[in-house]
Amino acid sequence: MSISSEETFATEALPLDPIQKGTSILLTGEDADALESVFYKLSAPQADERGVIVSTDESGRSTLRSLDRVSRGSKSRSSVLAAAGSDRDDSVETISDLSDLTMLGMTLSSVLAESQQQEPRFRCGIYLCSTICSEVEDVRSVYRLLNSNFLSELRRGDGLGVCAIDTSADIGANMQSIVAGMKTSFKVHIDVEKTGSREATLSISGLSGADDSVTVAL
Repeated sequence: MSISSEETFATEALPLDPIQKGTSILLTGEDADALESVFYKLSAPQADERGVIVSTDESGRSTLRSLDRVSRGSKSRSSVLAAAGSDRDDSVETISDLSDLTMLGMTLSSVLAESQQQEPRFRCGIYLCSTICSEVEDVRSVYRLLNSNFLSELRRGDGLGVCAIDTSADIGANMQSIVAGMKTSFKVHIDVEKTGSREATLSISGLSGADDSVTVAL
């Protein structure tokens, strides 16, 4: 039995079948440019969707431009929680303290609730979760943020979630252990390996109907 388009999220910018709603994706990789490219291709909202992005390293305006490059018009359908830059755009809210995960979780849930009042279908992304890990004293608090806010919102709503980790980042903890721990909470794991100047290989696990490895253009 085929799954209707109302129950899936299109991935036209990537050679993947539509992804079922409620799917949570842990996206990892050592090359920041390749990781960023794939993240936005998964996270940019389509015409009948809203987007909510937690941006730890880029300004809200830069994040909105990155979304719009993937899907034209997506910046007008998106909200950004940004730890860099200003909030002079109505679609951008500044994160004043990235280590205050209680406030971050509350703000994320609030913005997602407002977003779903406009359009039930949503894509929610965190770029980069590795930066959040580097800001906190205890990485277990990041697991609580993900499970209590990010992943629970996906389970309750009609959404697709993408959490990106730069595995080359120095976070003051064992990165391999962090990724292994997070993988247990996510339905899908996609590892991005840059294999050319404008090309990367995605190693995929947990995604129904997808090959174990696919090549994508950046």
